[in-house]
This record gives sequence, C-alpha cells and structure tokens, in this order.
Amino acid sequence: MKKNYNITAEVTTKDEKKAVAEMADKINQAEMAGVIFFCSSEYDLDKLAEEIDATFSCPVIGCTTAGEIGAHYQTNSIVGVSFSSAMFCFHTKTMERLHTCDAECVKKFISRMKSKLKFSETIDPEKMFGFLLIDGLSGLEESVISDLYGTLEGVSIIGGSAGDNLKFEETKVYANGKFISNAAVFTLIETRLPFKTFKLQHFVPSEIEMVVTETNPSKRIVYEIDGGPAAEEYAKLVGVDVTKLDAAIFAMYPVMLQLGDEWYVRSIQKVNEDGSLTFYCAIENGLVLTIGKGVGLVDTLKEQINKFEAEFEQITFTLGCDCILRRLEIFEKGEKEKMERELNKINFLGFSTFGEQYNAIHINQTLTGVVFGGETK
Repeated sequence: MKKNYNITAEVTTKDEKKAVAEMADKINQAEMAGVIFFCSSEYDLDKLAEEIDATFSCPVIGCTTAGEIGAHYQTNSIVGVSFSSAMFCFHTKTMERLHTCDAECVKKFISRMKSKLKFSETIDPEKMFGFLLIDGLSGLEESVISDLYGTLEGVSIIGGSAGDNLKFEETKVYANGKFISNAAVFTLIETRLPFKTFKLQHFVPSEIEMVVTETNPSKRIVYEIDGGPAAEEYAKLVGVDVTKLDAAIFAMYPVMLQLGDEWYVRSIQKVNEDGSLTFYCAIENGLVLTIGKGVGLVDTLKEQINKFEAEFEQITFTLGCDCILRRLEIFEKGEKEKMERELNKINFLGFSTFGEQYNAIHINQTLTGVVFGGETK
C-alpha cells in the first residue's frame, strides 16, 4: 500500500478553538512541510488565527472563501490539508500592502526562495509550482500574477482570490499567524511527487461579439458596450430584460477574451445603479469580447479526469480553486451530487473563489488546480 503524503480534513464545528483542534487532529502527521486551509468568513477570524498560530509549528496558509469544497460543497466550515516534508517543501512569502509590491519586490523574494530550495539546486518547472492566495477585493490580481509568472522562469502557478460568501465586503488571506486584507500569500511548493497543474472551463466562444467602448480598468467597471449603456447592451445580446440580470444570468452567459490561441473567461459580478457593469477582472477599452456558450460542467470535468487517470497510475490528491459562479451554476442546475462524485475520484479539496489565477493570467468561471500522482519507485 502506497503512503498518502497529503491528509485532509473537513470541519463544520462553529467554535473556533474546537474547530482548529479537530482539524489538527485529523491532518496531523509526523513531519509536516506545511498546511493549507480554506475557511468561511463567518468565523471570528481573530480567534481562528490565534488558535491556528498556537496549534501548528509548520508554515500555514489559507484564506476566507465563497464556500468550501471537500467531499461535498460546504459552507460555514473549514477544509484543510497537510503536506508531508518527505515529499514537499514550502517557501512562503506574505505580500502585504499589495499596491506597493511591484515587480522588483517580487524578484527579490523569489531570489531568496531560490537560495533555500531543498530538493533542487535551481528553479525547475518539473519539480515545483507556485500557489497564490490573494485578497479577492483588492483588484490587483492581474499585476501580481503577471509579476510572479514573469519572474519564475516557466514554473506553473495556480491560485484563487479569497471570498466572503457573496457579501463583497471584506476578503482575507491567512499567513504568519493573522488574517489580513490588501494582501496575498505566495508559496513556491517543491515536491518529489509527479504532478500536473491545470485550468478547466466549460465555456466555448459563441458567434455573439461586443466591443467595450468605455471602461475604468482599475475599478473593473464597464460603462459602455457597443456605444450604449453596458447593462442594457449585454442584456440585449443574451436575450433577457435588463431587470432580470443577476448572478445566475452572469454565470450562464459570461464573456470570453481570446489571447493567442487560448480563450479565457471574463465574468460579470454585478449591475451598478448607473447601468454599468462591474467585472471580476480588469477590462480594457476597445476589447472585443465574445459571449460564452456552456458545454457542460460535469462532462468537461469527466473528460479532464479521464486524462488524469490516463497519465497517472494513482491520483493521491488534488488541490483546486473553483469560481463561485461555477458553484452557483452547479446548484442552479441540480448537479451538485454529480460534481461531488467526480471530484471525489481525484481526492479534491479546495474552495469557491472570487477569481482564479493560472500562470500569468487572472481569470473567472474556471477551475485551476494541481493534481498529484503516487510516489514513483
């Protein structure tokens, strides 16, 4: 029997002290390289941070969520996983005051990480990957992920933007014993296990196009589409009355952007009082966007899992960041149990996000993750 180097836990206990103790008891192993957890923003985060800091001696990172994902889609809970130091090594950097952390700052801490590598002498995309957790209301995901990927010499990065259910008030990451906003925590994870990072979306471009004609990229607000009020024009294109626009419609009809040969999803967060649209990603003036067409959440996941099973003799664990809009669609269509069955095949643990990162790009309505195979002989 092959050893499991990742031990997971799901905790629904509401008391912070008891919840952390329960998680620690479930994921404890002899030598831990690190712990990753995702928790509801409904907890008293100061109490939770105090308990986590007092309980674990290894590096611990985490964030608040728009829902937790273990064996089931959950809310008001904590899910976590420990990583064995026999197969993993964590190099973690907390990026506070995000607006002040530029490319030069990133180069400096990546250089320090290089000097402390445990399993390799230098940066090696075959033996390590990056994991980013970032304040989901910072509006800075694009610049942070671009700077990280540009510095990391081809190393894959996956990540997710922290959530607060769907309040859009305050999202936080956890590192160094505290929960903080306007921050990110980046971890370079070395591993001796075979692994593969991935990006999964269930939309393809339709024939319906639009041109963004007035926008504020820094605030992620689009004021005009095709020269008219953004919400009205979008509603016409997807065939609904503007008064019917809501999260469910946005989940079914995201817009897509083509970069090179790849298509990426750009999702709408809300309609504003002035008829503009706030997006989960920055949108530039003059962009040509295409309405996305869904091709099946469950089917696309099944296809991806079939590829994993063909590539890996054994799938020991999968860590993932899954968009809140995917979760909303799953529940709207009654496909929760089907999705859970598929995710359990790859031992999935993750959270519902306010946005996802994959290599150099910040995206929406996507599942980004990393799947680990078994120990090689």
